[in-house]
Amino acid sequence: MSIKEIAKRSGASVATVSRVLNQPDYVCRDKELQERIWEAARELDYIPNHAAQQLKRGQSAQQAHRQIDVFLTRFQTLEEDIFFKELYEVLREILLQRQCVLHRLLTLPDMISRSKNLSRAHPSDQSPDGLVMLGKCPPELLPFLKKQYQNLVGIDRNPTSFDYDEVFCDGSQAAEMAMDYLISLGHRRIAYIGDCSYEARYIGYHQSLMAHKLPLDYSNVYPTSQTRQEGQQMMSVILGRAERPTAVFCANDSTALGVFDALRTQRKKGYVPSIISIDNIREAETTSPMLTTINIPKREMAHHAVSLLLDRIDGGHQENVRIEMQGRLVVRESCSYCAR
Repeated sequence: MSIKEIAKRSGASVATVSRVLNQPDYVCRDKELQERIWEAARELDYIPNHAAQQLKRGQSAQQAHRQIDVFLTRFQTLEEDIFFKELYEVLREILLQRQCVLHRLLTLPDMISRSKNLSRAHPSDQSPDGLVMLGKCPPELLPFLKKQYQNLVGIDRNPTSFDYDEVFCDGSQAAEMAMDYLISLGHRRIAYIGDCSYEARYIGYHQSLMAHKLPLDYSNVYPTSQTRQEGQQMMSVILGRAERPTAVFCANDSTALGVFDALRTQRKKGYVPSIISIDNIREAETTSPMLTTINIPKREMAHHAVSLLLDRIDGGHQENVRIEMQGRLVVRESCSYCAR
């Protein structure tokens, strides 16, 4: 599809579209315009012609475009976890920049169905060059995936047991960072809303309490599957208690958005808890109050994951590689010093 069509859809000039898509170092001052250009390019499955540029510079042409599948390991749709939705969007952009074709987005039901129907697979259903997993792969599916895909890479908040190449940002450390900040503001009664089953963020919550010699009060632990709806439900339970926490640590931003929903609809006079979470999705900057959170570097994680995958495809490495990224505290308006 031509650059002219992308320019027409995005409302940009042909020259600007060409610079955004074909010059990796170009920085567009209008970020909204840049996003419209990439969105139009994704919709039209545009592939930047870097190979022709390399030939002009006397470099060898790259191999044929790689076809890459993406596996959403925990959810049935991207809308269920905004962090993974934004990570997927960044991943699509980077794959496009690296001249790769995003072949399919597969969910857990898709993979389970494919594993059961392997013997009846159609010849046209041959696996592409590689697979990017968003989230931790279910252990029971890993043998099937290794048979179907010679090249795997995972992106997650937690590491695995070196079962495949992976890029991660340690959820336990991110949770400790969030908790340490709340405790530095004088909070001692801090609720946790999130997954509690072998979840690194819950472990980090517990470890921070231990490090500061604070007791783990299980009445302040609210297990959820970390959706906005359940965040709202659990905060409603907290608001109904006689003794409420002064701060709430949410395992992800989606949960925190649900907490804000409950606080807007069920106001308690004089009760304004500090709220902190993990992810730093785009909406965290537009909430009221703006959400204090731990930034998980989505773009950098996607960049390193694609680089690892392509290097493995090209035979650059054989042993499994693990790259750890660091979270970063982003202080906004939703946390304050404890008043009592």
